[in-house]
Amino acid sequence: MDDVAPVGADIMRMVLESGCDALGLALLVCGRDDTILFASAAMMQFFPVPARLLRPGTRLRDFLGAVYDTGARPGTLPENSRRRANREDWIAEQMALHWRERYEGVERVGRTRWICLRTRRLPSGIGILSLTDITEQKKREEQLQTDIERIELTEEILDAQPNPICVKDRNLHYIAVNKAFCSLYDLPPEAILGRSAWDLLDADIAERLDLSDRQVLATGRPHSEAEHMVRADGSDLWVVTRKYRVGMPGRQFVVTCMTDVTDIAAWYCGEGGGSPSGLQIRDYSIFSPGQNFYDPFRALNVQQLVETGSMIETLPARGLRVLLATSDRDLEEGIVARLRGSGLDACAVRNLEELESFASTAESRGVKLDVLLLDRALAQRDAIPAWWRDCPLIEVTGSTNIAALLTEIFRACAERRPGRSLFPQGDFEISFEDAAGPGAIATRLDVLVAEDNQINQFVFAQILEGLGISYRIAADGREAVELWQELRPVIVLMDVTLPILNGFEAAAAIREAEKRTGYRTPIVAVTVQALDIDLDQCQASGMDGHIMKPISPDMIEAVLRKYMPAGTLRANG
Repeated sequence: MDDVAPVGADIMRMVLESGCDALGLALLVCGRDDTILFASAAMMQFFPVPARLLRPGTRLRDFLGAVYDTGARPGTLPENSRRRANREDWIAEQMALHWRERYEGVERVGRTRWICLRTRRLPSGIGILSLTDITEQKKREEQLQTDIERIELTEEILDAQPNPICVKDRNLHYIAVNKAFCSLYDLPPEAILGRSAWDLLDADIAERLDLSDRQVLATGRPHSEAEHMVRADGSDLWVVTRKYRVGMPGRQFVVTCMTDVTDIAAWYCGEGGGSPSGLQIRDYSIFSPGQNFYDPFRALNVQQLVETGSMIETLPARGLRVLLATSDRDLEEGIVARLRGSGLDACAVRNLEELESFASTAESRGVKLDVLLLDRALAQRDAIPAWWRDCPLIEVTGSTNIAALLTEIFRACAERRPGRSLFPQGDFEISFEDAAGPGAIATRLDVLVAEDNQINQFVFAQILEGLGISYRIAADGREAVELWQELRPVIVLMDVTLPILNGFEAAAAIREAEKRTGYRTPIVAVTVQALDIDLDQCQASGMDGHIMKPISPDMIEAVLRKYMPAGTLRANG
């Protein structure tokens, strides 16, 4: 009975087989003499060798040779490869691998199968080889890599498109945007992705976009409309927006493509200033109001504001009369158009005779000129300063910077205007002895803005000019009361944190003076945050309402429409 295997051997084999099945692996155990001690049945799934080569006592070299002959051997190139491993070399390499103390690697078996191979050589000399099929995992990894490469390629293609493109999910959150779309907002993709139109746009525009997006998602019918947008840099963009539904049921998206038609929506003049040529759109009413990405705070030229100094608070640009004397048509078109765009009343004469005739006509009609711009290249220009005394004279050239020119115009006009104060120097006692009724005001001012911050002054000026509203800006509470007394504005926008007199004190002084005039001026407080104490002070000082900073064009327009007579604001849109 000595040659009979102990009863525990079969039990041990059954335990090993059960463990291999539970773990989903194949196991091969070799002795120190490189003979097989145990091989699980799962080894046949990896290597289709005869079963006898997996019995205990079989030499490991014989088993490896049979594996090589099947062609399903790990660590070699596919069968169609020109580089084939030599049989003996491969067997020697695998034997050496089995004698390494520890080894783990992922290897390809045949064309489409991948295995994870682990070997251990115990101190007793027993070697253990375990194999795990990771083909499905490898396929998933390869598919994931392919998807990533496809996404990267798609992003590159989208970013190369000149037209803005965005993709939204069923919750109408942005999940993909291209560079052209980001440039509208002047924001990086990270600041847009995951957000909705409500986070980036005004409520009325966001609501309109959501409505069309949901219609496309619900019906699958494409949506198309012409829109007029304003980029973050303030420039106009005319687009035809088209929206499509893509994806499978339960996982659908809205793709929005904005085709830039600015080139065909703009007017082009032929050579020599002739009649318009090229494609034109005569009826701009087909474009509905689109997204306005322009923010006056972000577009503010702080350096220009610093150079201008305090001109903004004392000198409204609108209504200034500027005459340009030049024989250069290009210079005339560039300067006059820009000055008119900035709210100035500008025109041009082309020689000395036209200038003399203009001055004579203006004097006969009682029209006062604020600034004369004189081209240095104009003939007989030296004779003009000798007799021109009516207004400041500023010389210009073809290289004159328009922003610097505007600054010089404001400065020259401000220096000519005499200041008047109702306050004795160092005395904060307000006098209204000369207060007259509304009929004593020659020209009624629309809006008086009381604001000491120069950046906010500039923003107020930009917004009110865009609305076609006449305005003046006061830099402190005392000046606000003075200008109210002098100009009788239709409405006052009063910052509550002003120097000398704060906004509450200035409002109370105006209300006290109104007791003698018999009329009431709406006063709206401008606050940083609407705290309860601020609102109580606004009401106690006689203010009619409040708005919070930062201000926006829509906010100001809503206030003006509420308190100003109908028809004062110019048509918007």
